[in-house]
Amino acid sequence: MPGRIQSVERAASILNLLASGGNRRLGVVELSKYLELPKGTVHGILATLQHVGFVEQDRATGKYQLGAGLLHLGNSYLDVNELRTRAINWADSLASRSREAVQIGALHDGKVLVVHHVFRPDDSIQALQVGALLPSHATALGKVLLANDPGREPELEDWTALTPRTLVDPGALEAELATVRAQGWAQEIGELVDGEAAIAAPIRDDRDLVVGAMSVRGAVERLCVDRDRMRSELVGFVRDAARAVSRDLGAHRW
Repeated sequence: MPGRIQSVERAASILNLLASGGNRRLGVVELSKYLELPKGTVHGILATLQHVGFVEQDRATGKYQLGAGLLHLGNSYLDVNELRTRAINWADSLASRSREAVQIGALHDGKVLVVHHVFRPDDSIQALQVGALLPSHATALGKVLLANDPGREPELEDWTALTPRTLVDPGALEAELATVRAQGWAQEIGELVDGEAAIAAPIRDDRDLVVGAMSVRGAVERLCVDRDRMRSELVGFVRDAARAVSRDLGAHRW
């Protein structure tokens, strides 16, 4: 049986690093340090990935980010993903109603894969998050998915603090996930990015299984009443939209 190809594994590691944390840009030195590889090796892989359109280099900083070619390739999978297909119209409606950005996510290797993203309906500069892998413990999307994952193995999880508000204590996180299951929605206030907040609700299929989650994301001052409470009308908007997608997927609960 043929062995694994080292250069392909290294290229995949670079793409995964650039995909982590959303709109992430890293330079050759940073990537070399993360991967413990010579800078010349990393530069050669990046040059190849740039040639095929999988990464792009920012002219001002010289740093690299995921390229449009990779997004196009990923969409060949995402376009046939039923969750995304069923949710597109409801996500657009939620963005218009809430005036905030909307994301739809599903669990992938313990993280949240963003399968659809609708920009906040204003003129601000925004980065497309489709295909990004987000930390599940620090996002409202992830909390919904973790709380409803029957195959989850908490003893294998190792969470990292991304801000001072990120929950990393296993007991505290389990208590929050129990609350999420009971109330049917999750919140995130400054846990992924300081100053940002999100509200998420589960999307269920015809077996009553949670197959995804939908969220709104924006500035804390727009989404929250205070540093610990979300605006109740936004919670209602998100839950209504997630229920509508669930109905389209054949869920019997609504």
